[in-house]
Amino acid sequence: MATWFQCKIQYAKFLENDKMKMVSETYLVDAVSFTDAEARLYRSLGSSIPDFLIQSVSKTGFKEIFNYEDCETWYKCKIAYHDVDESSGKEKRFTSLMLVSAQNCRQAIERIDEQLKSWVIPYEITDVNLSPIVEVIPYISEEEEMIQSGRLKRVQTPEIDDTFELESEEVIEEIDLESDASESEQPGKASPAI
Repeated sequence: MATWFQCKIQYAKFLENDKMKMVSETYLVDAVSFTDAEARLYRSLGSSIPDFLIQSVSKTGFKEIFNYEDCETWYKCKIAYHDVDESSGKEKRFTSLMLVSAQNCRQAIERIDEQLKSWVIPYEITDVNLSPIVEVIPYISEEEEMIQSGRLKRVQTPEIDDTFELESEEVIEEIDLESDASESEQPGKASPAI
């Protein structure tokens, strides 16, 4: 299961009228620790935003992230459902946070419903809020990251032909053992005494 960290950065952005403005942006990073989240953020944004300062890194409670390529705005949705608590055996209300990319609130609700249609437990979408998250950075292994950046090339393994041909065997001389045995027992020929 992914652990998501919300990272806020601040950097100086040059406007069209040659003025500089301090801008704050929020990113969601899949990482194993706070340090890993910072390192992955620097690797991901270092080429596009050269000088930025990380203001905060906090762990989030998102259970699912649903990314659709057609839009860049993110909505934070809170889902409530009732289930049996394993420790006490009583029915208890649970909540779950999910993040979905959508163009508006209505589309966010539709997309959450589409993703959760396989749920057997009835659920209720209690909150839908516009999120300040600019981009979601999923986990990519360092090797894959190096391949994508061009610093490492994927090794092409040669194709091995695992089909084999049966070689035809030459029959030099075929000896019929039954005919040899019957020739030795012909009348007029004595078999050797034992």
